[in-house]
Amino acid sequence: MSKDNAPHAIDLVALNNYLSTACPSIGHVESAEKFAGGQSNPTFKLTTDNGVYVLRRQPPGKLLKSAHAVDREFRVINALQDSQVPVPKAHHLCEDTSVIGSMFYIMAFVEGEIYWNSALPEIASSDTRGAMYDEMNRVLAALHSVDIESAGLSDYGKPGSYFERQLSRWTKQYRASELEHIEEIESLIHYLEANLPEDDGQVSLVHGDFRLDNMMFNMSDTDKPQVVAVLDWELSTLGHPYADLAYQCMQLRLPSDIAHAAGLGGLDRKQLGIPSEQEYIKAYCERRGIDAISNWTFYLAFSFFRLAAILQGVVKRAHDGNASSEKAMQLGAMVRPLAQIANQTIHQSE
Repeated sequence: MSKDNAPHAIDLVALNNYLSTACPSIGHVESAEKFAGGQSNPTFKLTTDNGVYVLRRQPPGKLLKSAHAVDREFRVINALQDSQVPVPKAHHLCEDTSVIGSMFYIMAFVEGEIYWNSALPEIASSDTRGAMYDEMNRVLAALHSVDIESAGLSDYGKPGSYFERQLSRWTKQYRASELEHIEEIESLIHYLEANLPEDDGQVSLVHGDFRLDNMMFNMSDTDKPQVVAVLDWELSTLGHPYADLAYQCMQLRLPSDIAHAAGLGGLDRKQLGIPSEQEYIKAYCERRGIDAISNWTFYLAFSFFRLAAILQGVVKRAHDGNASSEKAMQLGAMVRPLAQIANQTIHQSE
């Protein structure tokens, strides 16, 4: 194992002893290779004498309450097995932290491609790019159409008043992480508090981080690319479906050169074959039988604020000596620009 693996290295003897009785179908684990990337939950490729699997664990050590909820991830992936939302097969959840030092679950290893840049520069055909975005749109509409009760997820989150609760939560989080006064953030918070829409009663399963690089694609048929797995369900809950839609559209509005979040802002979408925001929303509404979406500017603005608050938290942890300082400062430099883009969006809609 490389040095990168060392802090999260898995005791294969302990794991095999446990799995031999708890989930013998996995087989004998011969190696556990950590996937690269900054996942908050360390994720490993398990090679066994029965095949290849994926193990996702909480980081070792003391954790914030409700953070790194791999048990919730396992539950939602398991609940979606027979739905129109593609997820890996869920095999086993171990809540006993004494086995390898933290809670973990094992799921199927899915073959597929992950793309990190919203403009899809690796894809040669504009038609294929358009088909990939339409497939993401299909999956998002399918996710929000899941019958929560039938899936056994009616207690997976608090129903109703989603944006009111979320605005309160992220404002508190932002205040707790605030290191300097940012006027653009203050303007954004003021707008959100003054324009909070009345709760319309919509409740669905929401992913919480629905974006291109949390999808795995099968590209064998470039005319019909398929999402074969939606990944990273750590932020999923019961919420308002427009939160996911606005979050994805917010990602696509970001500048193409912004750190760690290459968006489509300033790019010629038509030339790329990627739908406009209006076309993407229209396709989503048609799939869900919705005439139109009211309060769209609020939902977009809220998405920008939520992301800014998350990034401010990363900066605060770095400031306190608990996170990688260099990367954190790069992310922190996005906080003001995010608020600026949100305020521009608000003013353009007035």
